[in-house]
Amino acid sequence: MMKIPSYTIELSSLLHWTIQPQLALHIPDGFLSLPVSLVTWILAIALIALCLNRVEREYQERAVPLMGVCAAFIFAAQMINFPIPGGTSGHLLGGTLAGVLLGPWAGSLVMVVVFIVQAVVFQDGGITVLGANITNMGLIGTFCGYYLYRTIRHALGRDSWRGIGIGTAVAAWTSVVIASILCAIQLALSETIPLGIALGAMAGWHVIIAIGEALITLVTVSFVWRNRPDLLYHPPRKRSASISGSLSSR
Repeated sequence: MMKIPSYTIELSSLLHWTIQPQLALHIPDGFLSLPVSLVTWILAIALIALCLNRVEREYQERAVPLMGVCAAFIFAAQMINFPIPGGTSGHLLGGTLAGVLLGPWAGSLVMVVVFIVQAVVFQDGGITVLGANITNMGLIGTFCGYYLYRTIRHALGRDSWRGIGIGTAVAAWTSVVIASILCAIQLALSETIPLGIALGAMAGWHVIIAIGEALITLVTVSFVWRNRPDLLYHPPRKRSASISGSLSSR
């Protein structure tokens, strides 16, 4: 029997992973080098500690049930794949959605919980590289998504649906693309795959997947806007009963 070289198997596994966009941002074990994994773990732990401190200090108790509901919704929504060209599929990440509803601090904690459950229970991404997956999708994705959304919202109208809607869609799309680029850079730094190939495979797919992310996030935020605008982080002043009813202390 002919013995297949190990590097051939690893390359085949890598190509199989990168052409499945529904899994591609969830890095498996063995794809990152030890130094890259350690750096991302340090970043993840530091940001989680900062988020915990800010949530404990600034958020009101009523935000806790909403965090649980938001985590459950994002987790369930991530189980639903939507088709994209090429016979593959993508699914919601939810970082921008969590940020719009809860703010960057509580939203990031929600995403951390979601990705931990996915890795431990459903083997969606590796355990040893969980720091990288949390950093890429749960923390940087949420923070970048939220602050871009806030910038666009304030530029186009803080209390208008135009500002909220456009900010939500653009931020959701951008957060997914940024996460895919970070993932590609980490793979390249780990010498798993050349940067050019990694960027082409990751960003190429996720430019398309991000459209689905933007649409799902926009529909969800639109529903909240129409029915319970007070649940938005920094709700629109003209539609909220009072500023004191918002999620965080002002």
